[in-house]
Parts: sequence; structure tokens; C-alpha cells
Amino acid sequence: MLKQREDKKLLLRQSATYFEDDEAFVSILERGERKASRELVIKLAELLQTPPEPVLTIWLSDKILKIINYDKQGEDALKLALKNSKTK
Repeated sequence: MLKQREDKKLLLRQSATYFEDDEAFVSILERGERKASRELVIKLAELLQTPPEPVLTIWLSDKILKIINYDKQGEDALKLALKNSKTK
């Protein structure tokens, strides 16, 4: 998020104003100390003037990895979930 904001030449305070929050909140999000909600990710895409789909895909991927990454059966569970999602 930080790199994208800087690439757009947006200041931290501009982002905070857009999110209707303070600079500390945006900084915490940028450092990954707090996870963004789906709604916030969509709003971030709007701020960065980018389609929301790729940003949401990255966000969802991060959520999935956090769940399965430290589990021995994580990869198998993901494969099974993908298989089951294709049959529905």
C-alpha cells in the first residue's frame, strides 16, 4: 500500500482524509499491523485509481495464506477446496 501511495505521489495525510481517519491509522495499515476490511480495500483501489479486482485478489490471497501457511495440511486443504469449488 505504501509503495502504491508513493507512486501516486499521495501524502499520508491525503490518504487519511480520503479514508476519513487519521494518519496513524493509515500508517498502521501500510505497515501491515492491521488488516484491512474488504470495504477498505475497495476504497483503497478507488484512491489509487486502479480496478478493485486485482487489489481484492491480493487481499484475499493474503487472508488465505495466513490461515493455511502454518498448517502441515494447508496445501492439501487448499487443493481440496479448489477441487470442491469447481464441482459446485
